[in-house]
Amino acid sequence: MSDSMKGVVLVGHGGIPKDCPQELVTKLKRLEGQRRAAKEPPSQEELELDQKIRRWPRTKATDPYQSGLEAVGATLRAHLNGVLFATAYNEFCAPTLEEAVEDLVKQGATSITVLTTMFTPGGSHSEVEIPEILDHLRPLYPTVELRYAWPFDLQLIAKTLSEQLRSWS
Repeated sequence: MSDSMKGVVLVGHGGIPKDCPQELVTKLKRLEGQRRAAKEPPSQEELELDQKIRRWPRTKATDPYQSGLEAVGATLRAHLNGVLFATAYNEFCAPTLEEAVEDLVKQGATSITVLTTMFTPGGSHSEVEIPEILDHLRPLYPTVELRYAWPFDLQLIAKTLSEQLRSWS
């Protein structure tokens, strides 16, 4: 398989833009909580609120997390030898993982590996939500191999953290 058919999606948490009205986020979280408790699909109101927040205009000043993840992504992309690449966000920001996968498939990716910046074991986004999204996407793209580079090797994480610590000593 040629490199042009491979893709990587880097998924970060996602942040709330500083100028987004707090009541929108509070209402979204309340609707999500009610839905999860009732084990029901999202309501139209929840979906619309989610999109409104995800599509809120952003700048480096209003959403430093987004520009931070984009910087990590740009640095990572430089190491990937031209592999198709996208960033995605678990919540509050666009694109979603679903949208990023769809975009890479449209560009011709036949094998996509999902990688997250959330490397700590036990996190609901990295251990539950991302695998659930991939399980939902696989039947939609039966000819595309969707892999999730999880869990992280804790020895590599510890080595990276100790090197960071050493550089600050």
